[in-house]
Amino acid sequence: MVEISADAAVVGGGLGGVAAALALLRAGRTVILTEEHDWLGGQLTSQAVPPDEPSWVEQFGVTASYRALREGIRAYYRAHYPLTERARAQREFNPGAGHVSRLCHEPRVAVAVIEAMLAPYRGSGRLRVLQPYRPVGAEVDGDRVTSVRLAHRDHDTEQVVLHASYVLDATETGELLPLTGTEYVTGFESQAETDEPSAPAEAQPMNMQAVSVCFAVDHIDGDHTIDRPASYDFWRAYEPPFWGDKLLSWRCPNPRTLAIMERSFTPNPDDDPQLVEADQRVNPGDANLWTFRRIAARRNFTPGAYASDITLVNWPMIDYLESPVIDVPDADRHLAAARELSLSVLYWLQTEAPRHDGGTGYAGLRLRGDVTGGADGLAQAPYIRESRRVRALTTVTEQDLSVAIRGDKGAVSYHDSVGVGMYRIDLHPSTGGDNYIDVACSPFEIPLGALIPQRMTNLLPACKNIGTTHITNGAYRLHPVEWNIGEAAGALAAFCLDQATTPHAVRADGRLLADYQQRLVRDGVELRWPDVIGY
Repeated sequence: MVEISADAAVVGGGLGGVAAALALLRAGRTVILTEEHDWLGGQLTSQAVPPDEPSWVEQFGVTASYRALREGIRAYYRAHYPLTERARAQREFNPGAGHVSRLCHEPRVAVAVIEAMLAPYRGSGRLRVLQPYRPVGAEVDGDRVTSVRLAHRDHDTEQVVLHASYVLDATETGELLPLTGTEYVTGFESQAETDEPSAPAEAQPMNMQAVSVCFAVDHIDGDHTIDRPASYDFWRAYEPPFWGDKLLSWRCPNPRTLAIMERSFTPNPDDDPQLVEADQRVNPGDANLWTFRRIAARRNFTPGAYASDITLVNWPMIDYLESPVIDVPDADRHLAAARELSLSVLYWLQTEAPRHDGGTGYAGLRLRGDVTGGADGLAQAPYIRESRRVRALTTVTEQDLSVAIRGDKGAVSYHDSVGVGMYRIDLHPSTGGDNYIDVACSPFEIPLGALIPQRMTNLLPACKNIGTTHITNGAYRLHPVEWNIGEAAGALAAFCLDQATTPHAVRADGRLLADYQQRLVRDGVELRWPDVIGY
C-alpha cells in the first residue's frame, strides 16, 4: 500500500478544499489534496451549480482569493470565447445572464481557472492532487488523526495512506467525521438543544435537505428525446402532500411564502442579457425557469457561435425527497434514484410538459452532458446541500442570524470572526416531509469556534461540515461562504504549524487569535461587514 506524507492533507476537492489547499500553500506548506470526482470545485463544477452569492458580491463580502476565482472566470471567457464586443466590454460580465447569480457560467470554465490557481504549486512539488480517490478509513491516536486511508473510486483495491500533521475534512458530506470517531450531528436538532424557534420539539437526525442531480440542456431543432426512464411512471405520479400538484409540473410552493405558484418555461427568449438584474434582494429570479440558472446566453456570443442558450436545471422538481443519502445503509440506491428522478424530469419536459404556446413537450431540448461531464449526461455528482456537521466549540443558531429575531441589530458579531457570508436561510424541502424554510437573514460572520471540534485536536472541518444547525446550514452552505470556511481552516492549520500550537489554543489565547486574524486580513479575508441590511 502506497504511503504519502505532507504537512496537511485536505480530503475533498470542492470549493472549501481548494481554498484550504491554497491557504496552506501560500503559507509555504506541503499539501495533499484529494477528490473523488473528475473535476475539482465541488458544487461549482462537478455538481454544476452556478454560484449563489450575496447582492454586494461585486463590492465586498467575499475573500480576495474567491474574488480572484470570479475574475479569473471572466478573464477566461474574454481570452477564449467568441464574445460580442458589447459583452467583452461589460465589467461585471455575466456569461449566462442567469437571474440567480451575477456570474452564471459553464462548469468547465471554473475547472480551468481552479486548475490554473493550483498549477504553480503542482509544478513546485508542494501540492499533490489525488483523483479520483475517496476516504475509506482512518487511524486515530486519542484525539489526533494519525492517518487517512483512501481508495480509488473505480478500483477499491488501489489504496493510499496519507500521513499529515493536520487533516482537513472538505468532503461534501463530512466523510471523515465517522471514520475518525469525531462527534457530529445530522439532520434537524431539537428546540430543547438549540432554542431555535423553527426547530421541532424532538431531534430528527434523518430529516435532511433533499439532494439534487443537476443537468444542462439547450433547445435546438429536431427530436432529442431520451429513452423513457425505468422509474418514469413512479415519478410522473409522485405528489408531495405540500406541493400543490404533482412533482413533475410547473406548480410548486413559493419558497418564501409557501403559496402555490406556477412557473413559466420559455426556451431561448430573445432577451438582452445585459438587462438581466441578478439581485435576490429584489427578485429570486425563478419565475421563468429557462433564465433562472441559464449558464450561456447565446446573445453574449458572436452570431452563430451558440445555436441556443444553455440552461442549468436545478429546479424544485429534481429535489429527491425519498431518503437522505447520509448515514443510511442504501445510500448508493438512493443516489441512483435521484439520478433517475432527474432523467424523468428531462423526459417529462421533452414529452409531456405543457408548453408556453399551448402544445405539449419540448422535443428540441437536448441533454448537454458534454457541459457537465457526467457519463449519463447529468452532473458528475449530486448537489449536496446538507452535510454531517461537527460538534464544535461554537454552534451558530437561527437566533444568531434571522432578521425576524435580530431586527436591525444585524447578526451576532463574534470576537473570533474568520470571515463573513450572506445568504437567506434557505432550506429546500426535506426527507422528513418539511416544506421550504426560506427566511430573511442578516449578513453574518463565521466564528472560529465553529471550525474547531470539541475534542479532536488536528482535524478541522473545511466545508459545509462546521458547527451550524440544520437551519443555519441553509445560510452557510453556499459557494463564497464554503470557500471562506476552507480558506480560514487552511490558514489556521498553517498558523498552528508555524507557532507550534493548536487550534484550541489559538481561540483561547487573545494574542494568538489576534495574530491569526491579522494573517487572514493580510491575505484578503474580510472579518466584518459594513453597515448593510439583510434580506
